[in-house]
Amino acid sequence: MGLARTAARGLVPLGLKLGPHLSSELVRDLLQRAIEGVGPFRGAATAADAHLAESGGDVPAAVAGLIDRHVRAAGVQGFVTNLGGLTTMIVTIPANVSGLALLQGHLVAGIAHLHGYDLDDPRVRNAVAACLLGPSVVDELVRLGRLPSPPMGLATSPVHDPALEASIAQDVTTELFGRVGGRRMATSVARRVPLLGGGVGAVGDGMSTYRVGRYAERELRPRPRP
Repeated sequence: MGLARTAARGLVPLGLKLGPHLSSELVRDLLQRAIEGVGPFRGAATAADAHLAESGGDVPAAVAGLIDRHVRAAGVQGFVTNLGGLTTMIVTIPANVSGLALLQGHLVAGIAHLHGYDLDDPRVRNAVAACLLGPSVVDELVRLGRLPSPPMGLATSPVHDPALEASIAQDVTTELFGRVGGRRMATSVARRVPLLGGGVGAVGDGMSTYRVGRYAERELRPRPRP
């Protein structure tokens, strides 16, 4: 899977040409929609507060409920977007990436809100986006100097760097494309059986969302809520 994922990440420029709607600008827009909500899709803070009320004010229980609900939602969209064969990858990979960016951004923002962070703060939004990368990618980017610090440091930085938002969004685009594309390439034989391919997508997206949620839970340590 590692080799396939690396190869898929190398195909990101081609993917952007073939599917121009898959871009860092779209990821930034999806994260904004995940945080603020749109139409019947509730904003991250509103959804998180509903979980907090259901859990009787128990923040860890509310976070666990958020993770569980988003894992199940990610599994559904992973199943649907992985039903086609290799000939449909140009359409389904961007759709899969968009779905993951929206769901995982909504999850991480909800966790940040429950842990006392202001989602209107651009530093916190950068931290939310960085959590989507996962710990290994974040550690690598910090080591290379492309990220000044892990998500906790971004959220509590004394100053906001506007240029960092675009940089993180591009890294998130590349990473999500690599995860999805790598899985598609590694499981291309299984995908000849449509329902089996959908099952692989459901499990993969569900596990990815669980890991992102747990990383955000650990990294964005609780602060006093206003």
